Amino acid sequence: MDILLVASAFNSLSQRVYAELSDRAHRVDVVLAAHGDDAVREAVHEARPELVIAPMLRTALPRDVWSAHTCLIVHPGPPGDRGPSSLDWAIATGATRWGVTVLQAEEEMDAGDIWATVPFDVAPGGKSELYRNEASDAAVAAVLLAVERYAGGSYKPLAQDDPSVDVVRRDVFRQERRRIDWRQDGTEVVLRKLRGADSRPGVLDELFGDEFFLHGGHPEDQLRGHPGDVLATRAGAVCRATCDGAVWIPELRPRRRPGGPATFRLPAALVLGERLRGVPKVPAPLELPPRRRTWADIRYRHHHDVGFLRFNFPGGAMSTDQCRRLLAAYRFALTRPTRVLVLGGTRDFFSNGIHLNTIEAAADPSAESWANINAMDDLVEAVLRTTDRLVIAALGGNAAAGGAMLALAADEVWCRTGAVLNPHYRLMGLYGSEFWTYSLPRRVGPGTAERLTTEALPVSSSAGAGIGLVDRLVPVSPYDFPAEVERMAAALAAAPGLPERIAAKRARRERDESVRPLADHRRDELARMHRIFFDPTAPYHRLRSAFVRKLAGGPARPLTRPEHAEAATAAP
Repeated sequence: MDILLVASAFNSLSQRVYAELSDRAHRVDVVLAAHGDDAVREAVHEARPELVIAPMLRTALPRDVWSAHTCLIVHPGPPGDRGPSSLDWAIATGATRWGVTVLQAEEEMDAGDIWATVPFDVAPGGKSELYRNEASDAAVAAVLLAVERYAGGSYKPLAQDDPSVDVVRRDVFRQERRRIDWRQDGTEVVLRKLRGADSRPGVLDELFGDEFFLHGGHPEDQLRGHPGDVLATRAGAVCRATCDGAVWIPELRPRRRPGGPATFRLPAALVLGERLRGVPKVPAPLELPPRRRTWADIRYRHHHDVGFLRFNFPGGAMSTDQCRRLLAAYRFALTRPTRVLVLGGTRDFFSNGIHLNTIEAAADPSAESWANINAMDDLVEAVLRTTDRLVIAALGGNAAAGGAMLALAADEVWCRTGAVLNPHYRLMGLYGSEFWTYSLPRRVGPGTAERLTTEALPVSSSAGAGIGLVDRLVPVSPYDFPAEVERMAAALAAAPGLPERIAAKRARRERDESVRPLADHRRDELARMHRIFFDPTAPYHRLRSAFVRKLAGGPARPLTRPEHAEAATAAP
């Protein structure tokens, strides 16, 4: 079937829907609604789709489009739920069960006939994590069911005036409802408010006399102070006291000034800068006691012959500092007596590579780009040169660009079936590094490596397994992924042939080094990246700024217009 996806942004869900539909032999095109109604109309006219699907849409489809074509809208709420803040309300009200509904577009928003609905459990955590995991699983299942029903031609969608549908109209979840009263709100209330707005829009608050949006929240079980005060910093986050405890806040976004440029999320300590003079840094040990409730973006523990190095960076981006700290943690993990080392294994993003936000905020973005890519390369090289144990990359969530190459540096890639891979750099105008010219072809072959990096399309975990990007699929829920990875890793460590596998790995690394040293790959990749970073006319700078500031900096048809590939690549 010819399907057109209309999305406000080609975000994680839109990419997953694209990949899952493509896996089922549908011909899928994409248009970004952020470019306006005319771009949507033009895409419909050119693609002539049998079906239009909107996986993530913040604005209404043009009337002339939905009145002439069957258009299905993915709404992150149960049947009858109406309003633009569905997941916000789910978290704010403490719902334990929610749903995703696929509706037919009509005049009133969210009021169309129901083609499919799939429920899901609301796991504890932030809204963005819920959206990328449980809600994403439900959304894909609902979309596939709706497409199947539409293709069958006999299914009659359920009208919302049916007695079985409980219509609930919910207002926009505005900042007034999110506001934190640090003197009155307990830690759990504060956490619920922070987690309900962790990625978008954030919680508007005041710090040191200025207004900021707070992004993300994690409990702290030991630090205490006057409610609202900043008690400590750690790894870029700040800890604020509540009336009965404290919370860690990883990121802040300055409030946009009238007429000023768009602001964006950054590590909280970076945003506050000199305001934090005198605030102590309170590091957390890599190996935390199991009962501690505190925040750390990198943790290590080992059980018998298996080490687990877990990291969880907001949005999956890895700044220069985060890369260096993760490398130090990796080197520490190598000193422990284990035969298997698991990287990742959490329920969300694995990694998306270099941190474009911190680069954009730097006084010299070119120099920071260079520092960040070298720090990523140092980390990936350390993984590639590990020959005394097996290294497993466990992807509970998505991986892209250098983050995907970090995963491919491991001996095995274990991937939850809901994850999406983007093993390319081209859409950001980059040639790429992280030893991709070594790791990608050795897994998928030179021809497939060329196709993946030039077509720049998202790849589902199942498709990744089919071409060699993924070694083992893990078909479990996001909540169950960490425990399943631990079970699989324990079985691998106990396998009788493990010493022979490690010896064979060491010999293979020595052979590969004799054919072409890793240093050659790094030198050649970085030479191209250096030219891009330090060329002010390179598309990378414009594309990076547009991405960070949420501007429509790319084409309206990101996956189908051939000129996009020409414009986005800056490789010599």
